[in-house]
Amino acid sequence: MENIFVGGAWPYANGSLHIGHLAGLLPGDVIARYHRLKGDRVIYVSGSDCHGTPIALRAKSENVSAHDVASKNHYEFVECFNRLEFSYDYYSRTDSVQHKEFVKSVIRKLHKNDFIYELTTDETYCTTCNQFLPDRFVEGVCPLCNSNARGDQCDHCGKIFEGNEILNPTCKTCGSTTVLNPTKHLYFKLKSFEEAIRDKVIESNEKWRINAINNTLRYINEGLIDKAITRDLDLGVDVPISGYEDKKIYVWIEAVIGYLSGTSYLLKTKEKFEEFWNEKTTFYYVHGKDNIPFHSIILPAINEGIGYKNLNTRIISSEYLTLEGKKISTSSNWAVWLPDILSKYNADAIRYFLLINNPEKRDADFSYREFINSNNSELLGAWGNLINRTLIFVEKYYNFKVPSGLLDKEIFESINSLYKNTGLHVENGEIKSALENIFLNIRSVNKYFDEKTPWATRTSDPISCDNTIYNCVFSIINIAIILLPFLPKSSTKVLEWLNVDDSSWEVKYPINNKDILKTSILFERIDKERITIEEVNLKKSLKL
Repeated sequence: MENIFVGGAWPYANGSLHIGHLAGLLPGDVIARYHRLKGDRVIYVSGSDCHGTPIALRAKSENVSAHDVASKNHYEFVECFNRLEFSYDYYSRTDSVQHKEFVKSVIRKLHKNDFIYELTTDETYCTTCNQFLPDRFVEGVCPLCNSNARGDQCDHCGKIFEGNEILNPTCKTCGSTTVLNPTKHLYFKLKSFEEAIRDKVIESNEKWRINAINNTLRYINEGLIDKAITRDLDLGVDVPISGYEDKKIYVWIEAVIGYLSGTSYLLKTKEKFEEFWNEKTTFYYVHGKDNIPFHSIILPAINEGIGYKNLNTRIISSEYLTLEGKKISTSSNWAVWLPDILSKYNADAIRYFLLINNPEKRDADFSYREFINSNNSELLGAWGNLINRTLIFVEKYYNFKVPSGLLDKEIFESINSLYKNTGLHVENGEIKSALENIFLNIRSVNKYFDEKTPWATRTSDPISCDNTIYNCVFSIINIAIILLPFLPKSSTKVLEWLNVDDSSWEVKYPINNKDILKTSILFERIDKERITIEEVNLKKSLKL
């Protein structure tokens, strides 16, 4: 049994989640579920980021409190994740008392270990609003590529810079040109971890996705810079250091500490935390590519700074998901929102499409045409068809009892290999390949059923018919177990029909003459007229 930590990125609680967020987070649930089936000790943690500046912006625009905005969206996130069968051990929020106290303890320890120092710098100030501006309240031009940028980051070229480096800065709230005023802040000695992080990137060559390796090396080769960990904000965690009572901990360092605070909450004591949070545990961090530096640079530096060195990390960082061939844009409402799609379609159908089309190595696209076709042809036409034709046959001709039969050697070897290969793919973060291989196997068993013609051999060769149905039931049981991490709701239903109680990650055999339960529809066919309806609705909702 291994110790496995899975951390899913913490979404900003400033608005609804969309399918782009989901595509980046889904692999984490697959990995956690797989390792539990394998018998490993798993802690799967995430939560809502309730302190980000986007929340303050939304609160200001709606004339409500930031807490109200965060709470409304946090509870919506929880409902969506529950409907999608996410198996978090703890889904938290960064404004919880426990998280805040843990963050303070980490800041104190970094300060004690001499990784935090005070520095007076010139920061962006709006004379109209009469306040220092958080990064997302500043708009301007990227100092590297001259594209439009915000605060301390350019979404066009990915450059991260200090907030006072942006060109032609203006206040997002009032539009006034900003000035630079001196203020003191606490800084984290990020540069001192440069070589340790470079060594970790090289060591993790086959454990991180290539975009994580390339992006991290780019930042390191450009030279890491110390970063301010405090900001002149009203929203966030109080600074536990004297003289900084009027400031808050900057969200970039606070949110990733949520992985540690969540684990601490679950394990209760420091001793149990130390037994888990060490070099013997495998740590998976699952997120979109825009979150790479926070997991490949910031979090490792924090861990090193408080004494947790040489952690075995795997970074599962997705590329972007586009929508109908165009970039998702929340400001233009060009998005498929999770509450909406979950109200209309099967959760496992959504999981399947976003996993089989996951943007693992390159951008992928969501289109309603492909989504509906995949439901009808793959889930219903292949997997649902195999289950339905086999179990209806058992109901009708074997009085709900699994017949005795001889296990076909090729069927056994294919299932045995499927367990092994699926496990290897999942452990390497190759979720798409794992799911593709499972459905190749499903199609091969459907072909076996067709070639063995049990509808004919039922009377002409009953023993052959028994063997065919036995082997198909054997395949369905094991494929359903293998699919549990990917399609948990439908797979659980199939195993309940077959009265399978043990769903550990190993080959299972049907019990001869064991009753099966009456089946029902596993996946509904979606009318192709829905394609046009959804495409029209998308275009209607677009804000130009």
